[in-house]
Amino acid sequence: MKDWSALTVDEIGAALGGEPPPEGDLAALEADPRAGARGLAAALRRRMAARREEAGRIERMLEREHSLWARGVSYVAGVDEVGVGPFAGPVVAAAVIFPRGVSIPGVRDSKVLTHERRVALDARIREAALSVGIGAASNGEIDRLDILRASLEAMRRALLDLEIAAEHVLVDGRHIPGIGAPQEAIVDGDATIFSVAAASIVAKVHRDRIMLRYDRLYPRYGFARNKGYGTAEHIRALREHGPCAIHRRSFDWRRARAVSRPSAPGP
Repeated sequence: MKDWSALTVDEIGAALGGEPPPEGDLAALEADPRAGARGLAAALRRRMAARREEAGRIERMLEREHSLWARGVSYVAGVDEVGVGPFAGPVVAAAVIFPRGVSIPGVRDSKVLTHERRVALDARIREAALSVGIGAASNGEIDRLDILRASLEAMRRALLDLEIAAEHVLVDGRHIPGIGAPQEAIVDGDATIFSVAAASIVAKVHRDRIMLRYDRLYPRYGFARNKGYGTAEHIRALREHGPCAIHRRSFDWRRARAVSRPSAPGP
């Protein structure tokens, strides 16, 4: 057990780097006569508890995947789409297949994450996944097919983009036509199923990057900020300049009420 008495509280904190020490060392900090050392120990205990809680949450999100893996289904794909509501740009879907034993703290519905957190998690998801597929349907396809069918087509394309064929598909609340694998449509799957939540993050980050490129092509509409959603700024630009090449002509923006922000926190 380490003797902390020779170190100042700041030195102890620097030595630990925010990571809880072994139980014996943590108990010694809790018994330290210095209030600062005891406060540091209490903060480390809270961090340990938060990590246990998060690990439990992730395990609950993985219950469906674990059930399928236990039945011998190796390649379970989670699928989700983003971009149903915007006035402009494509609808984008992602499909993600993970190996058994995966666990990435922080994975949850992309809509409740900040832009920075989504980007960091996207990198971790891609690193951990066996395969990631992306599919999209353009604004022209949305106008021709309608947004529901275009969304389903984007999800089908995401599955086809996988390097490994999915043996079972978990999808957020939809049934994807034209795929051979068994599938389950799970209501609120992006909030309750690990691989579906991961797909929602990947799809959101990918679509946001597309809209940033469009912002450089069509700077009048604020796509870097609104990602094509009907913010007050975006509606004002439409009224002043009319639609551009990536606007969805089937969406009646003239009657729309402005949203206060895009569908999820972003830059």
